[in-house]
Amino acid sequence: MNKYESIIIIKPTLTEDEIKDTINKYKEKFEKLSNKPVKVEDLGKRKLAYEIQGNKEGKYALFNFYGKSENIADIERNFRNDDNVMKFITVRQEMETEEEPEVMEDKDDMEV
Repeated sequence: MNKYESIIIIKPTLTEDEIKDTINKYKEKFEKLSNKPVKVEDLGKRKLAYEIQGNKEGKYALFNFYGKSENIADIERNFRNDDNVMKFITVRQEMETEEEPEVMEDKDDMEV
Protein backbone atom coordinates (compact mmCIF):
# COMPACT_ATOMS: atom_id res chain seq x y z
CA MET A 1 0.00 0.00 0.00
CA ASN A 2 1.29 3.45 -0.93
CA LYS A 3 0.93 6.75 0.87
CA TYR A 4 -0.96 9.46 -1.05
CA GLU A 5 -1.88 13.08 -0.64
CA SER A 6 -4.92 14.69 -2.26
CA ILE A 7 -5.81 18.36 -2.27
CA ILE A 8 -9.26 19.40 -3.38
CA ILE A 9 -10.69 22.85 -4.00
CA ILE A 10 -14.33 23.08 -2.99
CA LYS A 11 -16.76 25.73 -4.26
CA PRO A 12 -16.82 28.70 -1.87
CA THR A 13 -20.54 29.26 -2.49
CA LEU A 14 -21.45 26.21 -0.37
CA THR A 15 -22.55 26.52 3.25
CA GLU A 16 -20.20 25.40 6.02
CA ASP A 17 -22.33 22.27 6.55
CA GLU A 18 -22.13 21.34 2.86
CA ILE A 19 -18.35 21.84 2.88
CA LYS A 20 -17.98 19.66 5.99
CA ASP A 21 -20.23 17.00 4.41
CA THR A 22 -18.09 16.97 1.26
CA ILE A 23 -14.87 16.63 3.27
CA ASN A 24 -16.34 13.88 5.48
CA LYS A 25 -17.66 12.00 2.43
CA TYR A 26 -14.16 11.71 0.97
CA LYS A 27 -12.57 10.98 4.35
CA GLU A 28 -14.91 8.01 4.75
CA LYS A 29 -14.12 6.80 1.20
CA PHE A 30 -10.38 6.94 1.86
CA GLU A 31 -10.76 5.10 5.19
CA LYS A 32 -12.92 2.45 3.54
CA LEU A 33 -10.30 1.83 0.83
CA SER A 34 -7.32 1.52 3.18
CA ASN A 35 -8.79 0.48 6.55
CA LYS A 36 -6.41 3.04 8.08
CA PRO A 37 -7.07 6.46 9.60
CA VAL A 38 -6.97 9.42 7.23
CA LYS A 39 -5.40 12.73 8.16
CA VAL A 40 -7.59 15.63 7.00
CA GLU A 41 -6.58 19.26 7.10
CA ASP A 42 -9.00 22.07 6.34
CA LEU A 43 -6.75 24.70 4.77
CA GLY A 44 -9.49 27.31 4.63
CA LYS A 45 -10.65 29.72 1.97
CA ARG A 46 -7.96 31.08 -0.34
CA LYS A 47 -7.77 33.31 -3.36
CA LEU A 48 -7.22 31.39 -6.61
CA ALA A 49 -4.50 32.28 -9.11
CA TYR A 50 -7.15 32.31 -11.84
CA GLU A 51 -10.93 31.97 -12.01
CA ILE A 52 -12.31 28.45 -11.89
CA GLN A 53 -15.96 28.04 -12.88
CA GLY A 54 -16.46 31.77 -12.27
CA ASN A 55 -15.03 31.65 -8.73
CA LYS A 56 -12.08 33.74 -7.56
CA GLU A 57 -11.80 31.90 -4.22
CA GLY A 58 -11.94 28.28 -3.15
CA LYS A 59 -12.06 26.23 0.03
CA TYR A 60 -9.03 23.92 0.23
CA ALA A 61 -8.90 20.51 1.94
CA LEU A 62 -5.87 18.23 2.25
CA PHE A 63 -6.12 14.44 2.69
CA ASN A 64 -3.20 12.16 3.63
CA PHE A 65 -4.12 8.51 3.20
CA TYR A 66 -2.91 5.03 2.27
CA GLY A 67 -4.25 3.14 -0.71
CA LYS A 68 -3.56 0.92 -3.66
CA SER A 69 -2.61 2.46 -6.97
CA GLU A 70 -5.60 0.91 -8.74
CA ASN A 71 -7.99 2.79 -6.41
CA ILE A 72 -6.65 6.24 -7.30
CA ALA A 73 -8.44 6.35 -10.67
CA ASP A 74 -11.73 5.59 -8.89
CA ILE A 75 -11.13 8.33 -6.32
CA GLU A 76 -10.28 10.88 -9.01
CA ARG A 77 -13.38 9.90 -11.00
CA ASN A 78 -15.45 10.66 -7.89
CA PHE A 79 -13.77 14.07 -7.58
CA ARG A 80 -14.43 14.79 -11.27
CA ASN A 81 -18.12 13.85 -11.00
CA ASP A 82 -18.73 15.84 -7.81
CA ASP A 83 -20.17 19.28 -8.61
CA ASN A 84 -18.86 20.65 -5.29
CA VAL A 85 -15.20 19.93 -6.20
CA MET A 86 -13.72 22.47 -8.62
CA LYS A 87 -10.15 21.11 -8.85
CA PHE A 88 -8.10 18.29 -7.34
CA ILE A 89 -4.70 16.68 -7.44
CA THR A 90 -3.48 13.39 -6.01
CA VAL A 91 0.20 12.55 -5.63
CA ARG A 92 2.04 9.56 -4.21
CA GLN A 93 4.33 10.39 -1.32
CA GLU A 94 7.60 8.71 -0.52
CA MET A 95 7.40 6.25 2.34
CA GLU A 96 9.31 7.28 5.44
CA THR A 97 12.33 5.11 6.17
CA GLU A 98 14.47 4.70 9.24
CA GLU A 99 17.69 5.20 7.28
CA GLU A 100 19.46 8.55 7.40
CA PRO A 101 20.09 10.23 4.04
CA GLU A 102 23.60 10.20 2.66
CA VAL A 103 25.53 13.40 3.22
CA MET A 104 27.34 14.81 0.21
CA GLU A 105 30.97 15.73 0.77
CA ASP A 106 32.16 19.26 0.04
CA LYS A 107 33.93 19.68 -3.28
CA ASP A 108 36.90 21.16 -1.41
CA ASP A 109 37.38 17.94 0.53
CA MET A 110 37.36 15.70 -2.54
CA GLU A 111 40.53 14.66 -4.26
CA VAL A 112 40.91 15.40 -7.94
